[in-house]
Amino acid sequence: MRVALVHDYLKEPGGAEAVLLMLKEMYPEADVYTAYKFPKYWGRFYERMSKWKVFESWGKYLPFLPGALSYYTILSPLFFWYMDLSDYDLVIVSQAGGYFPNGVRIGTKTKLVTYCHTPPRFLYGYDTASKERYKWYWRPISELANHILRMVDFTFAQKPHVFIANSKNVANRISKFYRRKSSVVYPPIEIAMNKLHGDQARGDYFLIISRIVGSKNIELAVEMANKYKLKLKIAGKPIGTSGREIVKNISGLTVEYLGEVGEDEKIKLLSQARAFLALEKDADFGMTAVEPQVYGTPVIAFRNGGYLEAVIENKTGVFFDELTAEGLKRGIDKFKELKWDEKVIRKNALRFSTENFKKGIREVISGL
Repeated sequence: MRVALVHDYLKEPGGAEAVLLMLKEMYPEADVYTAYKFPKYWGRFYERMSKWKVFESWGKYLPFLPGALSYYTILSPLFFWYMDLSDYDLVIVSQAGGYFPNGVRIGTKTKLVTYCHTPPRFLYGYDTASKERYKWYWRPISELANHILRMVDFTFAQKPHVFIANSKNVANRISKFYRRKSSVVYPPIEIAMNKLHGDQARGDYFLIISRIVGSKNIELAVEMANKYKLKLKIAGKPIGTSGREIVKNISGLTVEYLGEVGEDEKIKLLSQARAFLALEKDADFGMTAVEPQVYGTPVIAFRNGGYLEAVIENKTGVFFDELTAEGLKRGIDKFKELKWDEKVIRKNALRFSTENFKKGIREVISGL
């Protein structure tokens, strides 16, 4: 069986790219198609992704890449429309929500399956990492472009034979915006059992590990830590102009910015933190809220979106209801009142294992 994998574009590694890695592990002979690739940004994924056979769209010849990624969104449907995958038996689209990969052309005997992390957030009113399209001089053009792209997105979304959503939250979006049913298969978290050394001595800090972008609300955590004199550690790579601006403004006697950390350092931070802060608004699913639980670390999350599926309230974490420094502090106060069982927290993380992910994907595909 000839298999192709399709992804928006390959730049910084995130949750969507981790899913693509797992799909490639399931189908090692699959060819990979994408708008364009930027290997120097692949970081920890470089060793594996650099071995792939990757086919790029004609978009790779456009100037000012990768800085102009968001500006080429209007052209991106054409990147995929000109990809002819009709010779493949199975095409699996990993839809990250940046471009429109469902537009690939397939043959009459080709089965098209889409694993959807979210419909494009910028089209449907959700916060995004890029703030350029919200600036006054860009907004009129952006609104016209988005009107066109919503029609294109809906049309392309009728092509897959099956939709798989990464959460019930995203399944609801698929139903609302695409009028399509979907199966839910939670994304995988790679659990390195050899690096779990039992209970770790807990530190006195709260932790955020994330790509540094505006939609993660990192500024709110910094404000809270400074206002209430709580220790906060932040790790992650700034993405784009907005990310670099956020990093410049991270300050305070109790706040420490660590930059991008390696895997061993990340595990140490997650294992020893008092709690992990998950602050994104309208989180699609939020694997960042699952990973701390692998190491028995509870999560303090904004009550919304996919966090409601990743965290069991008062068992593996707590929720707060107001996305302000004061609201976050109330969540921390609630966290302090409870006793935490690391074994219970770790057990919840096992729901999102690679084995369960692979099983779920195979069950959907076998039913085609």
